Amino acid sequence: MKGWFLYVLRCSDDTLYTGITTDVSRRLNEHNTGSRGAKYTSARRPVELVCWIDFKDRSSAQKAEYKFKQLTRKQKEETIRKTLDQ
Repeated sequence: MKGWFLYVLRCSDDTLYTGITTDVSRRLNEHNTGSRGAKYTSARRPVELVCWIDFKDRSSAQKAEYKFKQLTRKQKEETIRKTLDQ
């Protein structure tokens, strides 16, 4: 069984994009080069990976993604900082 990851990208316009995946490096490559990346990021390339968090299953990752997207920009930046400090 594959693990699931919540990932956060910083776009070239300094906005943040959040998603879930089972393969973070593949997904980052798709956002930067392929047609399988999100429409949002395709207009804001290049994007860089700023953090990722692993989860045991898709449901947990989706719930965390929803909660993260509800945060203010300041709260998101703080969450990213805390994740990097671990």
